Amino acid sequence: MNRNKLVRLAERSVEALMALDLALIVLLVFSNVVARYGFGSGFAGAEEVSRLLFVWLVFLGAILALRRRAHLGVELLQARLPRAWRRGCAVLTHVLMLYALWLFLAGSWTQTQIGLTTYSTVLRYPNAFMAASGLVCAASMLLIVGANLLRIVLDRPDAMVPGDPDPLLQPAVGVAE
Repeated sequence: MNRNKLVRLAERSVEALMALDLALIVLLVFSNVVARYGFGSGFAGAEEVSRLLFVWLVFLGAILALRRRAHLGVELLQARLPRAWRRGCAVLTHVLMLYALWLFLAGSWTQTQIGLTTYSTVLRYPNAFMAASGLVCAASMLLIVGANLLRIVLDRPDAMVPGDPDPLLQPAVGVAE
């Protein structure tokens, strides 16, 4: 299996996991509301599980958004710079992002270790389940940003440099307008 197919499979798997996650949240919250108002009692753990699933949903979504360049960014200044300067800015910002993600990873690792000995209030699952979402997010984002930094440094055409024109929005060469 080549790299592109593997990446697409990973993205689709994360999307499916997010869809399942959201469906479970809706099911838990809706059934808990019905049980509370219809029968006078609800499932005490529904809120805890919904919160856990929501945290995972947010972090998985952040990974996909980074991969697809869907996070908000302001590229007005970079777009006006010459290509070499845009690449320089991209290298600098990628190095800063890698440092921030390293801090995020280290903090998530510490919280995961602490979470192995602390438990949720109602269901008593290890709080490491919550902290591990940050661990997965930080590690995934480190790989994505690091791979793109390598492509930028090697000046590969598939490098994502902020401010570069989007090739999907450019007319094809030789095509009449």
